[in-house]
Amino acid sequence: MVAQVRTVAFLGLEARAVEVQCQVAPGLPRFNIVGLADKAVGESRERVQSALAAMGLSLPPKRITINLSPADLPKEGSHYDLPIALALLAAMGVTDAEQLSDWIAVGELALDGRVVSSPGVLLAAIHASQEETGLICPAGQGAEARWAAGIPICAAPDLISLLNHLKGTQTLPDPMPGEVEPAPSGPDLKQVKGQETAKRALEIAAAGGHNLLMSGPPGAGKSLLASCLPGILPELTPAEALEVSMVQSVAGMLDGGRISRARPFRAPHHSASMAALTGGGLKVKPGEVSLAHLGVLFLDELPEFQRAVLDSLRQPLETGKVDVARANAHVTFPARVQLIAAMNPCRCGHLGDAALACSRAPRCAADYQSKVSGPMLDRIDLHVEVDPVSAADLALPPPAEGSAEVRARVAAARAVQSSRSEQTGARTNAELDGEGLEIFATPDEAGRKLLMQAAEAMRLSARGYTRMLRVARTIADLSGVQEVGRIHIAEALSYRRQPPRA
Repeated sequence: MVAQVRTVAFLGLEARAVEVQCQVAPGLPRFNIVGLADKAVGESRERVQSALAAMGLSLPPKRITINLSPADLPKEGSHYDLPIALALLAAMGVTDAEQLSDWIAVGELALDGRVVSSPGVLLAAIHASQEETGLICPAGQGAEARWAAGIPICAAPDLISLLNHLKGTQTLPDPMPGEVEPAPSGPDLKQVKGQETAKRALEIAAAGGHNLLMSGPPGAGKSLLASCLPGILPELTPAEALEVSMVQSVAGMLDGGRISRARPFRAPHHSASMAALTGGGLKVKPGEVSLAHLGVLFLDELPEFQRAVLDSLRQPLETGKVDVARANAHVTFPARVQLIAAMNPCRCGHLGDAALACSRAPRCAADYQSKVSGPMLDRIDLHVEVDPVSAADLALPPPAEGSAEVRARVAAARAVQSSRSEQTGARTNAELDGEGLEIFATPDEAGRKLLMQAAEAMRLSARGYTRMLRVARTIADLSGVQEVGRIHIAEALSYRRQPPRA
Protein backbone atom coordinates (compact mmCIF):
# COMPACT_ATOMS: atom_id res chain seq x y z
CA MET A 1 0.00 0.00 0.00
CA VAL A 2 1.16 3.53 -0.79
CA ALA A 3 0.01 6.49 1.35
CA GLN A 4 0.62 10.15 0.58
CA VAL A 5 0.86 13.24 2.77
CA ARG A 6 1.50 16.78 1.58
CA THR A 7 4.18 19.06 3.03
CA VAL A 8 6.49 21.85 1.82
CA ALA A 9 10.16 22.59 1.13
CA PHE A 10 11.50 26.08 1.81
CA LEU A 11 13.57 27.92 -0.80
CA GLY A 12 14.17 31.39 0.53
CA LEU A 13 10.72 32.84 1.26
CA GLU A 14 9.07 30.44 -1.15
CA ALA A 15 7.30 27.28 0.02
CA ARG A 16 7.40 24.53 -2.64
CA ALA A 17 4.89 21.67 -2.58
CA VAL A 18 6.35 18.29 -1.58
CA GLU A 19 4.54 14.96 -1.51
CA VAL A 20 5.62 12.40 1.10
CA GLN A 21 4.92 8.92 -0.32
CA CYS A 22 5.16 5.86 1.92
CA GLN A 23 5.16 2.25 0.74
CA VAL A 24 5.07 -0.75 3.07
CA ALA A 25 5.97 -3.80 0.96
CA PRO A 26 7.02 -7.37 1.64
CA GLY A 27 10.74 -7.93 1.99
CA LEU A 28 13.57 -7.70 4.48
CA PRO A 29 12.85 -5.14 7.26
CA ARG A 30 14.31 -1.80 6.13
CA PHE A 31 13.40 1.85 6.51
CA ASN A 32 14.68 4.03 3.64
CA ILE A 33 14.14 7.72 2.90
CA VAL A 34 14.84 8.83 -0.67
CA GLY A 35 14.32 12.08 -2.58
CA LEU A 36 17.44 14.23 -2.12
CA ALA A 37 17.11 14.43 1.68
CA ASP A 38 19.78 16.04 3.85
CA LYS A 39 21.12 14.60 7.11
CA ALA A 40 18.38 16.11 9.28
CA VAL A 41 15.71 14.48 7.10
CA GLY A 42 17.59 11.16 7.07
CA GLU A 43 17.63 11.19 10.86
CA SER A 44 13.82 11.31 10.83
CA ARG A 45 13.92 7.49 10.77
CA GLU A 46 15.05 7.36 14.39
CA ARG A 47 12.72 10.10 15.61
CA VAL A 48 9.67 8.63 13.86
CA GLN A 49 10.41 5.11 15.10
CA SER A 50 10.85 6.33 18.69
CA ALA A 51 7.67 8.45 18.52
CA LEU A 52 5.66 5.45 17.32
CA ALA A 53 7.19 3.30 20.07
CA ALA A 54 6.07 5.90 22.63
CA MET A 55 2.50 5.35 21.34
CA GLY A 56 2.85 1.59 21.74
CA LEU A 57 3.27 0.94 18.03
CA SER A 58 6.12 -0.88 16.34
CA LEU A 59 7.17 -0.80 12.71
CA PRO A 60 5.95 -3.75 10.64
CA PRO A 61 8.70 -6.25 9.73
CA LYS A 62 8.57 -5.21 6.09
CA ARG A 63 10.39 -2.97 3.67
CA ILE A 64 9.37 0.68 4.31
CA THR A 65 10.25 3.24 1.65
CA ILE A 66 9.65 6.99 2.06
CA ASN A 67 9.90 9.03 -1.15
CA LEU A 68 9.98 12.83 -1.02
CA SER A 69 8.66 14.03 -4.37
CA PRO A 70 9.81 15.83 -6.48
CA ALA A 71 13.03 13.90 -6.06
CA ASP A 72 15.29 16.58 -7.61
CA LEU A 73 14.26 19.28 -5.07
CA PRO A 74 16.63 19.52 -2.06
CA LYS A 75 14.88 18.68 1.24
CA GLU A 76 16.34 20.28 4.37
CA GLY A 77 15.15 20.58 7.94
CA SER A 78 13.35 18.62 10.65
CA HIS A 79 9.81 19.67 9.67
CA TYR A 80 9.49 16.51 7.53
CA ASP A 81 9.21 14.32 10.67
CA LEU A 82 5.45 14.79 11.11
CA PRO A 83 4.42 14.19 7.46
CA ILE A 84 6.67 11.11 7.30
CA ALA A 85 5.08 9.72 10.48
CA LEU A 86 1.56 10.42 9.20
CA ALA A 87 2.29 8.81 5.82
CA LEU A 88 3.69 5.75 7.60
CA LEU A 89 0.68 5.51 9.93
CA ALA A 90 -1.66 5.79 6.93
CA ALA A 91 0.23 3.03 5.10
CA MET A 92 -0.05 0.85 8.23
CA GLY A 93 -3.81 1.50 8.35
CA VAL A 94 -3.71 3.34 11.69
CA THR A 95 -5.27 6.52 10.25
CA ASP A 96 -7.34 7.36 7.18
CA ALA A 97 -5.14 8.10 4.16
CA GLU A 98 -7.90 9.93 2.24
CA GLN A 99 -8.56 12.28 5.15
CA LEU A 100 -4.92 13.38 5.16
CA SER A 101 -5.21 14.59 1.55
CA ASP A 102 -6.95 17.74 2.81
CA TRP A 103 -4.00 18.79 4.97
CA ILE A 104 -0.43 20.03 4.67
CA ALA A 105 1.72 18.86 7.59
CA VAL A 106 4.92 20.33 9.08
CA GLY A 107 6.60 19.71 12.41
CA GLU A 108 9.44 17.97 14.20
CA LEU A 109 8.86 14.92 16.40
CA ALA A 110 10.38 14.37 19.82
CA LEU A 111 11.30 10.85 20.91
CA ASP A 112 8.28 10.72 23.25
CA GLY A 113 5.82 11.59 20.45
CA ARG A 114 5.52 15.33 21.09
CA VAL A 115 5.25 17.64 18.05
CA VAL A 116 7.85 20.36 18.58
CA SER A 117 8.46 23.65 16.79
CA SER A 118 10.31 23.96 13.49
CA PRO A 119 11.14 27.02 11.35
CA GLY A 120 8.94 28.21 8.48
CA VAL A 121 5.41 27.47 9.77
CA LEU A 122 4.11 30.90 8.66
CA LEU A 123 5.30 30.26 5.09
CA ALA A 124 3.70 26.81 5.18
CA ALA A 125 0.42 28.37 6.36
CA ILE A 126 0.48 30.94 3.55
CA HIS A 127 1.16 28.14 1.06
CA ALA A 128 -1.74 26.13 2.50
CA SER A 129 -3.98 29.17 2.12
CA GLN A 130 -3.03 29.45 -1.54
CA GLU A 131 -3.70 25.73 -2.03
CA GLU A 132 -6.99 25.99 -0.07
CA THR A 133 -6.04 23.20 2.32
CA GLY A 134 -5.68 22.92 6.08
CA LEU A 135 -2.39 22.96 7.99
CA ILE A 136 -1.20 20.54 10.66
CA CYS A 137 1.56 22.14 12.75
CA PRO A 138 3.07 22.06 16.27
CA ALA A 139 0.85 23.40 19.05
CA GLY A 140 3.50 25.96 19.98
CA GLN A 141 3.27 27.49 16.51
CA GLY A 142 -0.50 27.50 16.07
CA ALA A 143 -0.60 31.23 16.82
CA GLU A 144 2.00 31.83 14.11
CA ALA A 145 0.08 29.76 11.54
CA ARG A 146 -3.21 31.49 12.37
CA TRP A 147 -1.92 34.73 10.81
CA ALA A 148 -2.75 33.06 7.47
CA ALA A 149 -6.50 33.55 7.76
CA GLY A 150 -9.21 31.51 6.11
CA ILE A 151 -7.85 27.95 6.51
CA PRO A 152 -8.33 25.29 9.19
CA ILE A 153 -5.34 24.99 11.53
CA CYS A 154 -4.72 21.84 13.53
CA ALA A 155 -2.10 22.69 16.17
CA ALA A 156 -1.16 19.34 17.71
CA PRO A 157 0.78 19.01 20.98
CA ASP A 158 1.62 15.34 20.29
CA LEU A 159 1.06 12.56 17.80
CA ILE A 160 -1.65 10.77 19.83
CA SER A 161 -3.76 13.93 20.18
CA LEU A 162 -3.44 14.54 16.44
CA LEU A 163 -4.61 11.03 15.55
CA ASN A 164 -7.55 11.29 17.97
CA HIS A 165 -8.49 14.65 16.43
CA LEU A 166 -8.41 13.21 12.93
CA LYS A 167 -10.58 10.26 14.06
CA GLY A 168 -13.05 12.60 15.79
CA THR A 169 -12.59 11.22 19.29
CA GLN A 170 -10.87 14.40 20.49
CA THR A 171 -11.10 18.03 19.40
CA LEU A 172 -8.01 20.20 19.45
CA PRO A 173 -8.73 23.90 20.14
CA ASP A 174 -8.52 26.29 17.23
CA PRO A 175 -5.46 28.54 17.82
CA MET A 176 -5.76 32.30 18.01
CA PRO A 177 -3.41 34.67 16.15
CA GLY A 178 -0.30 35.70 18.03
CA GLU A 179 -0.09 39.02 19.81
CA VAL A 180 1.10 42.19 18.14
CA GLU A 181 4.08 43.29 20.20
CA PRO A 182 4.39 46.98 21.10
CA ALA A 183 7.42 48.77 19.76
CA PRO A 184 10.31 48.56 22.24
CA SER A 185 11.28 51.83 23.86
CA GLY A 186 14.68 53.19 22.90
CA PRO A 187 16.77 56.33 23.30
CA ASP A 188 15.11 59.68 22.65
CA LEU A 189 16.66 62.44 20.57
CA LYS A 190 16.39 64.66 23.65
CA GLN A 191 19.35 62.71 25.00
CA VAL A 192 21.53 64.04 22.16
CA LYS A 193 23.20 67.33 23.07
CA GLY A 194 24.18 69.49 20.11
CA GLN A 195 24.77 67.66 16.79
CA GLU A 196 22.05 69.63 14.98
CA THR A 197 23.45 68.80 11.53
CA ALA A 198 23.59 65.09 12.32
CA LYS A 199 20.04 65.14 13.74
CA ARG A 200 18.79 66.88 10.61
CA ALA A 201 20.50 64.25 8.43
CA LEU A 202 18.94 61.51 10.59
CA GLU A 203 15.49 63.03 10.06
CA ILE A 204 15.98 63.16 6.30
CA ALA A 205 17.21 59.57 6.28
CA ALA A 206 14.15 58.43 8.25
CA ALA A 207 11.71 60.38 6.09
CA GLY A 208 12.96 58.98 2.79
CA GLY A 209 14.52 55.65 3.77
CA HIS A 210 17.97 56.87 2.72
CA ASN A 211 21.36 55.40 3.62
CA LEU A 212 23.45 57.47 6.04
CA LEU A 213 27.13 57.50 7.03
CA MET A 214 28.25 59.36 10.15
CA SER A 215 31.93 60.08 10.57
CA GLY A 216 33.46 61.54 13.69
CA PRO A 217 35.79 60.99 16.67
CA PRO A 218 35.04 58.43 19.40
CA GLY A 219 32.39 59.50 21.89
CA ALA A 220 30.80 62.09 19.59
CA GLY A 221 27.41 60.33 19.73
CA LYS A 222 27.26 58.39 16.44
CA SER A 223 25.97 55.17 17.98
CA LEU A 224 23.48 57.08 20.15
CA LEU A 225 22.11 58.86 17.09
CA ALA A 226 21.74 55.57 15.24
CA SER A 227 19.92 53.97 18.18
CA CYS A 228 17.46 56.90 18.15
CA LEU A 229 16.44 56.13 14.56
CA PRO A 230 13.85 53.40 15.37
CA GLY A 231 12.03 55.91 17.59
CA ILE A 232 11.34 58.26 14.67
CA LEU A 233 10.51 55.69 12.00
CA PRO A 234 6.83 54.96 11.22
CA GLU A 235 5.36 51.59 12.11
CA LEU A 236 5.17 48.80 9.57
CA THR A 237 1.90 48.48 7.69
CA PRO A 238 0.10 45.13 8.16
CA ALA A 239 1.37 43.92 4.77
CA GLU A 240 4.94 44.96 5.62
CA ALA A 241 4.71 43.31 9.05
CA LEU A 242 3.74 40.06 7.33
CA GLU A 243 6.76 40.35 4.99
CA VAL A 244 9.12 40.85 7.92
CA SER A 245 7.50 38.00 9.86
CA MET A 246 7.99 35.61 6.94
CA VAL A 247 11.75 36.23 7.07
CA GLN A 248 11.75 35.74 10.84
CA SER A 249 9.71 32.54 10.46
CA VAL A 250 12.25 31.02 8.06
CA ALA A 251 15.04 32.01 10.45
CA GLY A 252 13.17 30.44 13.40
CA MET A 253 12.87 33.77 15.23
CA LEU A 254 9.07 34.17 15.37
CA ASP A 255 8.59 33.27 19.03
CA GLY A 256 5.03 32.33 20.01
CA GLY A 257 3.61 33.76 16.78
CA ARG A 258 4.12 37.29 18.08
CA ILE A 259 4.35 39.83 15.28
CA SER A 260 5.82 43.29 15.79
CA ARG A 261 4.86 46.45 13.92
CA ALA A 262 8.23 48.01 14.81
CA ARG A 263 10.77 48.14 12.02
CA PRO A 264 13.70 45.72 12.45
CA PHE A 265 16.97 47.16 13.74
CA ARG A 266 19.99 44.91 13.26
CA ALA A 267 23.49 45.84 14.42
CA PRO A 268 25.95 43.00 13.63
CA HIS A 269 29.47 43.07 15.05
CA HIS A 270 32.25 44.01 12.62
CA SER A 271 33.64 40.47 12.84
CA ALA A 272 30.57 39.14 10.96
CA SER A 273 31.30 36.88 7.99
CA MET A 274 29.88 37.27 4.50
CA ALA A 275 27.40 34.43 5.06
CA ALA A 276 26.25 35.99 8.35
CA LEU A 277 25.65 39.35 6.68
CA THR A 278 24.14 38.36 3.33
CA GLY A 279 22.89 34.83 4.06
CA GLY A 280 24.09 31.37 3.16
CA GLY A 281 25.80 28.60 5.05
CA LEU A 282 25.47 24.85 4.64
CA LYS A 283 21.71 25.19 5.14
CA VAL A 284 20.95 28.49 3.45
CA LYS A 285 19.49 30.92 5.98
CA PRO A 286 18.73 34.65 5.74
CA GLY A 287 21.56 36.94 6.81
CA GLU A 288 21.51 40.20 8.72
CA VAL A 289 20.65 42.25 5.63
CA SER A 290 17.49 40.14 5.15
CA LEU A 291 16.61 40.09 8.86
CA ALA A 292 16.68 43.91 8.62
CA HIS A 293 14.26 43.89 5.64
CA LEU A 294 12.07 47.03 5.67
CA GLY A 295 14.08 48.25 8.65
CA VAL A 296 17.56 49.44 9.59
CA LEU A 297 20.95 47.75 9.21
CA PHE A 298 23.44 49.56 11.46
CA LEU A 299 27.12 48.93 10.78
CA ASP A 300 29.23 50.49 13.51
CA GLU A 301 33.00 50.85 12.95
CA LEU A 302 32.42 50.49 9.20
CA PRO A 303 36.10 50.21 8.10
CA GLU A 304 36.66 47.37 10.60
CA PHE A 305 34.42 45.06 8.56
CA GLN A 306 36.24 42.91 6.03
CA ARG A 307 36.29 44.67 2.68
CA ALA A 308 34.86 41.67 0.81
CA VAL A 309 32.01 41.48 3.36
CA LEU A 310 31.15 45.15 2.86
CA ASP A 311 31.29 44.88 -0.91
CA SER A 312 28.87 41.95 -0.76
CA LEU A 313 26.23 44.50 0.32
CA ARG A 314 26.55 46.50 -2.88
CA GLN A 315 24.03 44.44 -4.84
CA PRO A 316 21.40 44.20 -2.02
CA LEU A 317 21.55 47.96 -1.45
CA GLU A 318 20.85 48.54 -5.13
CA THR A 319 18.25 45.83 -5.86
CA GLY A 320 16.59 45.25 -2.49
CA LYS A 321 17.19 41.50 -2.56
CA VAL A 322 19.95 38.93 -2.01
CA ASP A 323 20.55 36.08 -4.45
CA VAL A 324 22.42 33.34 -2.60
CA ALA A 325 23.84 30.94 -5.19
CA ARG A 326 25.32 27.66 -3.97
CA ALA A 327 26.10 24.38 -5.68
CA ASN A 328 23.03 22.73 -4.13
CA ALA A 329 20.65 25.70 -3.95
CA HIS A 330 19.79 29.05 -5.48
CA VAL A 331 17.79 31.11 -3.00
CA THR A 332 16.51 34.70 -3.04
CA PHE A 333 15.81 36.65 0.15
CA PRO A 334 14.33 40.18 0.37
CA ALA A 335 16.77 42.86 1.57
CA ARG A 336 15.15 46.29 1.22
CA VAL A 337 17.09 47.91 4.06
CA GLN A 338 18.13 51.35 5.19
CA LEU A 339 21.86 51.32 5.85
CA ILE A 340 23.13 53.45 8.74
CA ALA A 341 26.90 53.35 9.20
CA ALA A 342 29.35 54.99 11.59
CA MET A 343 33.10 55.32 11.43
CA ASN A 344 36.02 57.18 12.91
CA PRO A 345 37.96 59.50 10.58
CA CYS A 346 41.16 57.49 11.17
CA ARG A 347 42.44 54.62 13.30
CA CYS A 348 43.26 56.81 16.30
CA GLY A 349 39.97 58.64 15.76
CA HIS A 350 41.25 62.15 16.43
CA LEU A 351 42.15 63.47 13.00
CA GLY A 352 42.19 67.26 13.06
CA ASP A 353 42.92 67.53 16.79
CA ALA A 354 46.56 68.55 17.12
CA ALA A 355 46.70 67.44 20.76
CA LEU A 356 45.33 63.92 20.21
CA ALA A 357 46.01 62.98 16.59
CA CYS A 358 48.75 60.46 15.92
CA SER A 359 52.04 61.34 14.24
CA ARG A 360 50.96 59.64 10.98
CA ALA A 361 48.12 62.09 10.31
CA PRO A 362 46.80 62.67 7.67
CA ARG A 363 48.27 59.55 6.08
CA CYS A 364 46.56 57.31 8.66
CA ALA A 365 43.18 58.77 7.65
CA ALA A 366 43.72 57.92 3.99
CA ASP A 367 44.77 54.36 4.85
CA TYR A 368 41.84 53.86 7.22
CA GLN A 369 39.13 55.31 5.00
CA SER A 370 40.39 53.41 1.95
CA LYS A 371 39.19 50.19 3.59
CA VAL A 372 35.69 51.16 2.40
CA SER A 373 35.49 51.00 -1.39
CA GLY A 374 34.36 53.94 -3.51
CA PRO A 375 31.41 52.05 -5.05
CA MET A 376 30.17 51.22 -1.56
CA LEU A 377 30.41 54.87 -0.46
CA ASP A 378 28.63 55.94 -3.66
CA ARG A 379 25.58 53.96 -2.52
CA ILE A 380 25.29 56.03 0.65
CA ASP A 381 23.01 59.03 0.16
CA LEU A 382 23.93 61.14 3.19
CA HIS A 383 27.44 61.74 4.52
CA VAL A 384 27.66 63.81 7.68
CA GLU A 385 30.54 64.84 9.94
CA VAL A 386 29.77 64.41 13.64
CA ASP A 387 31.85 66.88 15.65
CA PRO A 388 33.01 66.14 19.21
CA VAL A 389 30.77 67.41 22.00
CA SER A 390 32.35 69.66 24.60
CA ALA A 391 31.73 69.48 28.35
CA ALA A 392 29.90 72.81 28.10
CA ASP A 393 27.46 71.29 25.59
CA LEU A 394 26.82 68.32 27.87
CA ALA A 395 25.98 70.67 30.76
CA LEU A 396 23.20 72.33 28.75
CA PRO A 397 19.55 71.36 29.44
CA PRO A 398 17.94 68.79 27.10
CA PRO A 399 16.73 70.16 23.75
CA ALA A 400 13.07 71.09 23.51
CA GLU A 401 12.49 68.87 20.49
CA GLY A 402 12.70 65.12 20.85
CA SER A 403 11.81 61.99 18.95
CA ALA A 404 8.03 62.57 19.16
CA GLU A 405 8.19 65.85 17.25
CA VAL A 406 10.58 64.49 14.63
CA ARG A 407 8.45 61.34 14.26
CA ALA A 408 5.41 63.49 13.40
CA ARG A 409 7.29 65.24 10.58
CA VAL A 410 8.66 61.94 9.30
CA ALA A 411 5.17 60.40 9.31
CA ALA A 412 3.79 63.35 7.34
CA ALA A 413 6.56 63.03 4.72
CA ARG A 414 6.03 59.25 4.47
CA ALA A 415 2.29 59.82 3.98
CA VAL A 416 3.05 62.03 0.98
CA GLN A 417 5.30 59.32 -0.46
CA SER A 418 2.63 56.67 0.11
CA SER A 419 0.14 58.74 -1.87
CA ARG A 420 2.53 58.62 -4.83
CA SER A 421 3.22 54.89 -4.55
CA GLU A 422 0.30 53.94 -6.81
CA GLN A 423 1.93 55.88 -9.65
CA THR A 424 5.58 55.07 -8.92
CA GLY A 425 5.46 51.66 -7.21
CA ALA A 426 7.99 53.01 -4.67
CA ARG A 427 7.20 52.89 -0.95
CA THR A 428 9.77 55.58 -0.13
CA ASN A 429 11.78 58.19 -2.00
CA ALA A 430 14.86 55.96 -1.68
CA GLU A 431 13.15 53.56 -4.12
CA LEU A 432 12.16 56.24 -6.68
CA ASP A 433 13.47 55.44 -10.13
CA GLY A 434 12.80 55.92 -13.82
CA GLU A 435 9.59 57.73 -14.68
CA GLY A 436 8.65 58.31 -11.05
CA LEU A 437 11.94 60.11 -10.41
CA GLU A 438 11.49 62.21 -13.54
CA ILE A 439 7.94 63.23 -12.65
CA PHE A 440 8.30 63.95 -8.93
CA ALA A 441 11.98 64.86 -8.40
CA THR A 442 12.77 67.10 -11.37
CA PRO A 443 13.84 70.47 -9.88
CA ASP A 444 12.78 73.93 -11.03
CA GLU A 445 15.00 75.99 -13.34
CA ALA A 446 17.15 77.50 -10.56
CA GLY A 447 17.57 74.10 -8.96
CA ARG A 448 18.47 72.51 -12.27
CA LYS A 449 21.24 75.04 -12.91
CA LEU A 450 22.74 74.46 -9.46
CA LEU A 451 22.48 70.72 -9.99
CA MET A 452 24.34 70.84 -13.31
CA GLN A 453 27.12 72.97 -11.84
CA ALA A 454 27.50 70.72 -8.80
CA ALA A 455 27.39 67.52 -10.84
CA GLU A 456 30.36 68.70 -12.87
CA ALA A 457 32.31 70.13 -9.93
CA MET A 458 31.69 67.12 -7.66
CA ARG A 459 32.06 64.58 -10.48
CA LEU A 460 28.81 62.87 -9.55
CA SER A 461 28.28 59.43 -10.98
CA ALA A 462 24.93 58.52 -12.50
CA ARG A 463 24.10 56.70 -9.27
CA GLY A 464 25.19 59.66 -7.15
CA TYR A 465 23.14 62.04 -9.30
CA THR A 466 20.02 59.88 -8.90
CA ARG A 467 20.47 59.46 -5.16
CA MET A 468 21.02 63.17 -4.69
CA LEU A 469 17.71 63.87 -6.48
CA ARG A 470 15.95 61.40 -4.18
CA VAL A 471 17.33 63.18 -1.11
CA ALA A 472 16.22 66.56 -2.50
CA ARG A 473 12.72 65.14 -3.02
CA THR A 474 12.64 64.02 0.62
CA ILE A 475 13.79 67.44 1.85
CA ALA A 476 10.98 69.03 -0.17
CA ASP A 477 8.49 66.56 1.34
CA LEU A 478 9.63 67.50 4.85
CA SER A 479 9.08 71.14 3.93
CA GLY A 480 5.60 70.38 2.57
CA VAL A 481 6.57 71.66 -0.90
CA GLN A 482 5.37 69.97 -4.07
CA GLU A 483 8.20 71.10 -6.38
CA VAL A 484 11.90 70.53 -5.72
CA GLY A 485 13.63 73.90 -5.56
CA ARG A 486 17.15 75.30 -5.43
CA ILE A 487 17.23 75.31 -1.63
CA HIS A 488 16.39 71.59 -1.53
CA ILE A 489 19.07 70.79 -4.10
CA ALA A 490 21.61 72.83 -2.14
CA GLU A 491 20.91 70.99 1.11
CA ALA A 492 21.03 67.61 -0.61
CA LEU A 493 24.39 68.49 -2.17
CA SER A 494 25.78 69.42 1.25
CA TYR A 495 25.35 65.79 2.31
CA ARG A 496 27.10 64.27 -0.71
CA ARG A 497 30.57 62.81 -0.28
CA GLN A 498 33.22 65.16 -1.64
CA PRO A 499 35.53 63.75 -4.34
CA PRO A 500 39.06 62.92 -3.19
CA ARG A 501 41.66 65.54 -3.92
CA ALA A 502 44.25 64.68 -6.53
